[in-house]
Amino acid sequence: MFLLIMIPFALLELYLSLYVGERIGFWWSAVWIFTTMILGIRLLQYTPYTLMGNISQVSMGKLSMEEFQNASTSYLLGAILLIIPGVLTDFLGLFALGYTMYLRFVAKMTPEQTKFNQNKGDDNVIDVEIIDEHTDSNDRIKR
Repeated sequence: MFLLIMIPFALLELYLSLYVGERIGFWWSAVWIFTTMILGIRLLQYTPYTLMGNISQVSMGKLSMEEFQNASTSYLLGAILLIIPGVLTDFLGLFALGYTMYLRFVAKMTPEQTKFNQNKGDDNVIDVEIIDEHTDSNDRIKR
């Protein structure tokens, strides 16, 4: 099954890379490949900082765990795809990074959640303790 997906992908990658290389020239395609590879490596170097930023967004209630997983996965996938030489992988990597940026900016626009990890219960119930303060001092002496 893996080969059924990878063979057409590799052929499409080869075709697009040769087509773009023919259009823009060898040197510009070499510059493109080198630039995207450096960009992907730099993104991988900044991965811990990005993940910590995502974790802080989760702790503030701006990102859900599902959005955190999606943003982190798409960031790593985008960085790795940029390192792999080829036109199709570069566009897929940029698309994944664009999705990460979309999640980050949409999460920043949503208001912070004020309720974290509270048990789901009835919000109308008030737990009180009744203290009887109306005891007579004579009642204490008689006992």
